[in-house]
Amino acid sequence: MYDIVIVGGGTAGLSAAIYGVRAGKKVLILEKKNYGGQIINSPEVENYPGIPHISGYEFATGLYRQATGLGAEFSLEEALRIEDGKDKKVVFTAENRYETASVILATGARNRPLGLEGEREFIGAGISYCATCDGAFFRGRETAVVGGGNTALEDAMFLAGYCKKVYVIHRREQFRGERALLETLRAKDNVEFVLNVVVEELKGEKQLEGVVLRDVVTGRRFEKRLDGLFVAIGQMPDNDAFAELVETDEKGYIRAAEDCRTGVDGIFTAGDCRTKAVRQLTTAAADGAVAGLAACEYAARTDAAPAND
Repeated sequence: MYDIVIVGGGTAGLSAAIYGVRAGKKVLILEKKNYGGQIINSPEVENYPGIPHISGYEFATGLYRQATGLGAEFSLEEALRIEDGKDKKVVFTAENRYETASVILATGARNRPLGLEGEREFIGAGISYCATCDGAFFRGRETAVVGGGNTALEDAMFLAGYCKKVYVIHRREQFRGERALLETLRAKDNVEFVLNVVVEELKGEKQLEGVVLRDVVTGRRFEKRLDGLFVAIGQMPDNDAFAELVETDEKGYIRAAEDCRTGVDGIFTAGDCRTKAVRQLTTAAADGAVAGLAACEYAARTDAAPAND
């Protein structure tokens, strides 16, 4: 029996756990992959207040060690469903059932695919969604990054250190990413921007050999030969398992305001999986603090589970 079960071990979930155990609550974190969430793949984090330079792996590892060091339990299990009972919640995984007073959904988001024919078949054969994971495999070759946000620019920056040529493919001329990062990238000799175009077709048989692009202004279609294509066009919330339990918007994000409360008593949400205007490392940590304290208050009020000594 737990005071708080947190679904998701990224920045939001680990931050919530830290606040929960410091308040004397018995906390369990369920994570289906590994601690840290998507930030663990970022080679360098420079926008977290008070920490000028740190890798995503170091940041995530620090959070994990802090949470577990304080007493939070961590289990590599996927939460498949949640039962909302009168006096308690029950979180089910393939192996176990966990009773708890409150739940925090911090499921994060997953990479959005291009949605093109053959895309799934080319994953690992020329298509990737993580430059830091797979970029070294394309040393000395020609690659492209699709997207216009910070992730796309960071991916291109990383690949520029390995690849002969890196194309940045974006559907418009303006970028959502940070201006300083964009200007640094523009100064690199092996980076070329291909703007106002979209990827319409993937070329190749067993291995990606290139793409067909369409100019959104003129409608002209043309091919570009590539050894690798890195997709960074945004994210999708990972809330499918809980869509019938809590209210979500048309894009699948859990509806919750800055208090991180869902419409279900005792179920809270934090991080990139909830409706919000800004999804950054700092806002994920902030959500974790808010949701963690709210869950502590709820658990204490219901007195449904014993607290730690």
